[in-house]
Amino acid sequence: MALGGGPFLTQNKELPGTYHNVISAARAFVNLSDRGYVGLPIELDWGVDGDVFTVTQEDLQKDSRKIFGYEYTDPKLKGIRDVFKNAITVYFYKLAVDAVAATNDFATAKYKGVRGNDITIVIQANVDEPTKFDVKTLLANVLVDEQIAVATAADLVANDFVVFKSNAEIAITAGTPLAGGSNGSDITGGAHQEALDALEAYGFNTLGCLSSESVIKSLYVEYTKRIRDQVGGKFQLAGHKLGTTDHEGVIDVQNDANGTDEDIFGAVYWTVGAQAGVSVNRSNTNKRYDGEFTLDMSETKTQSQLSTLLKAGKYVFHRVGDEIRVLEDVNTFTSFTVDKNEDFRMNQVIRVLDQLAIDTAQLFNNRYLGQVPNDQDGRISLWNDIGAHRMEMQRIRAIQNYDKDELTIAQGNSKKAVVVNEVVIPTVAMSQLYITTTVA
Repeated sequence: MALGGGPFLTQNKELPGTYHNVISAARAFVNLSDRGYVGLPIELDWGVDGDVFTVTQEDLQKDSRKIFGYEYTDPKLKGIRDVFKNAITVYFYKLAVDAVAATNDFATAKYKGVRGNDITIVIQANVDEPTKFDVKTLLANVLVDEQIAVATAADLVANDFVVFKSNAEIAITAGTPLAGGSNGSDITGGAHQEALDALEAYGFNTLGCLSSESVIKSLYVEYTKRIRDQVGGKFQLAGHKLGTTDHEGVIDVQNDANGTDEDIFGAVYWTVGAQAGVSVNRSNTNKRYDGEFTLDMSETKTQSQLSTLLKAGKYVFHRVGDEIRVLEDVNTFTSFTVDKNEDFRMNQVIRVLDQLAIDTAQLFNNRYLGQVPNDQDGRISLWNDIGAHRMEMQRIRAIQNYDKDELTIAQGNSKKAVVVNEVVIPTVAMSQLYITTTVA
């Protein structure tokens, strides 16, 4: 007869044998969530249609032609390159209204947009089997795909740039370009709303608004307020001259960029990446602008101009010698109260508070929700985990003087509720120095 064995919950087994539970030793939760994530609705000549697509720094450098239709060094991508100077991952959504994919007798562009018009299909007789064909796909005269010894169109396999028409009649051609590709009509608020709806399922640190239309800018501001204040999403919006917003979740970039109409958002590209990528224990105050756009300094030349803009909660670039730098890392919150003082205008404070909220939610949702009993032992475990996380935040100098004795965890009004209270003091970077020199 076989001996008993396996795990046990209580000591109630009948058979002789060894019952062994293997469990992890209790370890405090100290994980800090990563930063560097951006959500960015954007007009593009090429790219995934009607859905969010994720791009990392490595993706951009290795596969920019496949993703955006252009080489990494192309001027068309300078705004995107600026985002990635500090961002790690960007969730893009291509803004389009009535866009059309380019096509010809043999193939249709994989994505909608004008870049499809730069694709050409070249068909030649195969050298070894003259009754078969070699089919080449060129983008801006660069070979991006070649399929050898193809008998019929049905044998062709879609590539990163075109979908072949399986019922087409293959014929030799020195080059048949795709045509009719279009980015569509002017981008409407509806397109932006679709983008924001799709991005709501993603977690990111900053959201970029690349519109000069007041109604669309208002859409982004109200979306940000709703997600932060009602849904609990923790990100900040960065846009260009957003108006009077008065909210800690909104960063209002004031500087234009010289150049075309699209270049006006040059400072926003860089800012949305810089605000996402900055560490929770760092500030962007005095950070050097190293973007590719030429920023307009005409409205930020004098101390009077800078002081006025700063008091209004504007995010400003100014010249320091030969360099362009961020004046101060602030948001648009200006209506200070006893419950919400001027500390909330500093983005470093908001980053710390957002980090606490995100990490605590992940801790609870992944390790406690539906898993740990709401009794004294369970709440002590949660107290230890939250306290350990705060100690890690203090170790990296994101917060200071944290007192675990002021962290309380108790049962709420229902048996399944847990109530946490604590006091945190965010640490911010030095930005002002006052000196009194006494000459003896």
